[in-house]
Amino acid sequence: MSDTTRPTSHEPTTGELVSQLSQESSRLVRDELRLAQVELTEAAKHAGKGAGLFSAGGVLALYGLGTLIATVILALALVLPAWLAALIVAVVLFAAAGVAALMGKKQVDQVSPKPERTVENVKSDVEAVKEARQRDHTS
Repeated sequence: MSDTTRPTSHEPTTGELVSQLSQESSRLVRDELRLAQVELTEAAKHAGKGAGLFSAGGVLALYGLGTLIATVILALALVLPAWLAALIVAVVLFAAAGVAALMGKKQVDQVSPKPERTVENVKSDVEAVKEARQRDHTS
């Protein structure tokens, strides 16, 4: 008598395999999203520390600039009255500020508030769609 019974190991059906693939794909995506969240959180912490240190460096540089300006005033005060030395340095600083402001204004004035090329591209796209629609309706 021949034994035609199937082996006891269960071969999954195609439906079961597809279901399993769907579940594992979902789990993989969720795990990858969690990993991305952890990585972004760590990156944000480092960026925050970096921004804080960068700001501290800027503040210290500003104090250094103030000290340098005071040094220039004191050096000029050796040959001029102190009030005149301070006045000369203040006038030079205001002149430099005025030049920087005018250069900045010139740069800002050159900026267009609307994206010119994008607006033109969208207009041409709209016209192309209208023409295509008219051709389709007349054919």
